[in-house]
Amino acid sequence: MTIKALIFDLDDTLWPVAPVIQQAEASLHDWIAAQLPSLTTRYSIEALREKRQVLQKTEHRFSYDLWALRHTLLKQVFAEFDAHPELVDQAMQVFAEARNRVTFYEDVMPALGILKQRFILGSISNGFADLESIGLDTHFSVSLAAHTFGCAKPDPRIFLAMLEKLQLKPAEVMYLGDDLRLDVVGAQQVGMLATWINRKGVNLAETEHAHIKPDLIVRDMQELLRELKLITH
Repeated sequence: MTIKALIFDLDDTLWPVAPVIQQAEASLHDWIAAQLPSLTTRYSIEALREKRQVLQKTEHRFSYDLWALRHTLLKQVFAEFDAHPELVDQAMQVFAEARNRVTFYEDVMPALGILKQRFILGSISNGFADLESIGLDTHFSVSLAAHTFGCAKPDPRIFLAMLEKLQLKPAEVMYLGDDLRLDVVGAQQVGMLATWINRKGVNLAETEHAHIKPDLIVRDMQELLRELKLITH
């Protein structure tokens, strides 16, 4: 059956996410320091991160709604200092703006420009990056995010919802991502084809997920183009 749509993971598939989060948390901490210096005196970036990890275990929704998790944490710590509630939303806006300042892997945008001429492109993400702010809205015609959908990968419901949006059969859709469990298993369990984008060159046989069998393994987007016969070099 012909592949008609390519659906991508975002973080660590199209851009490295660790430096983005680090910068976003630093930008937020600097902003809070200007508004509530006593708060940042008490809570370092690491201390806030630890509190967030503890908070995440208290409600199921925090497992998929990372926006609500961060918002709730800020609401709690701001309340300790009698801060105006509006500051929480302002702080989240600061974080969101920094969170959307991503640096694509250099192979990504040229490849997407080629792929969108042949396939429907879209995304399913457990993060809350904003496609319009990042500039992917001109390439992706459909997207789902865990925090607004109500569950996270590898839950089959979010993949099935994508199939419903696309109005395509599972075998007509390929999902591509860096995480073997979340992306490959998640997609394959609903019948989609799954490509593992293995940018680090990990030997699958030496991982704890050696039993997982992606339909395709590529190192980067250039190799993907070659495998899809869209380029010859």
